Amino acid sequence: MKFNQVTIKDIARELGISPSTVSRALKDHPDISPETKKLVVDLAEKLHYQPNSIALSLRRSKTNTIGVVIPEIVHFFFSTIISGIEDIAYDAGYNVIVTQSNESYEREVTDTKALFNSRVDGMLVSVSRETQKFDHFKALFDRGMPLVFFDRVCESIDTSKVIVDDFEGALEATEHLILQGYRKIAHLKGPENLNISEKRLQGYLKALEKHNITVDESLIVDCSHGTDKEGMEVTLDLLNADNRPDAIFANNDMAGLGAMMAIKEKKLNIPNDVAVIGFSNWRFTSLTVPALSSVAQPGFEMGQEAAKLLIKQIEMSDDDVLLPETKILKTTLIPRSSSTRK
Repeated sequence: MKFNQVTIKDIARELGISPSTVSRALKDHPDISPETKKLVVDLAEKLHYQPNSIALSLRRSKTNTIGVVIPEIVHFFFSTIISGIEDIAYDAGYNVIVTQSNESYEREVTDTKALFNSRVDGMLVSVSRETQKFDHFKALFDRGMPLVFFDRVCESIDTSKVIVDDFEGALEATEHLILQGYRKIAHLKGPENLNISEKRLQGYLKALEKHNITVDESLIVDCSHGTDKEGMEVTLDLLNADNRPDAIFANNDMAGLGAMMAIKEKKLNIPNDVAVIGFSNWRFTSLTVPALSSVAQPGFEMGQEAAKLLIKQIEMSDDDVLLPETKILKTTLIPRSSSTRK
């Protein structure tokens, strides 16, 4: 696939001015009038112009490099995804450049621009917790950049995606608690803009409906940062309320760990007084006391599948038509002592 990179000459031709005027306008040169600067900048944004010192002929040549944008490298789940990506990419003759947005929208935008300017052949992306606008990805896609989303995806861009079945995983986790005899199950939900948070919430609600348990909105609380500190704080609020839950399904394992810390601080027993289950199956979950139940995600397999889909896009001929695929991988419930009554 070829890149349709916009150049200064394209902008100059469109506006009927010289390329040198466009260049100076983009550099905010004092000799250029504010009106001309605005015309140039507005058109540059509209055409997704990206300054680049590399010649267009080089841009069109393959570098055999894949760019990866993830929220956090420290996250066990994402580290396993990277391993899966590299497993496929290196065997296929591609190098991998990994960047982390650190859950920041602005940094995500900067990372994608840096990867584009590094002339990667395609990008694998999992969006940040802050991301609510996807113009930076749309601009890449419109230019012909092969793009595949994984885990946290952008539904508005018609390209391939690899996700886990968050809905089914959440339903199974909540149903596990119900079958253990818990009825007042709280949910520490993730950020509303992420599709994974919505699917996990819907899975939780479906389990309650399936077992004829009335939904109590007071037991669904925001835990959008997903840290152990936030998990502890919101759980303490739940435990101090009159309508105290007897179980907690956390959107992720760190929030689940925070919930366990809060329960212990209140001198309550896990799982007899309050049970806890998380999501992702981080390595630490088997080491907590009691061991934290969780929903395991196939991170390595997700990385492999995402890399296969991207390489397939990269190696398409100009005459091929992209047929986007969405691969949904199964989760696995890992019940441990934090949610299993003896």
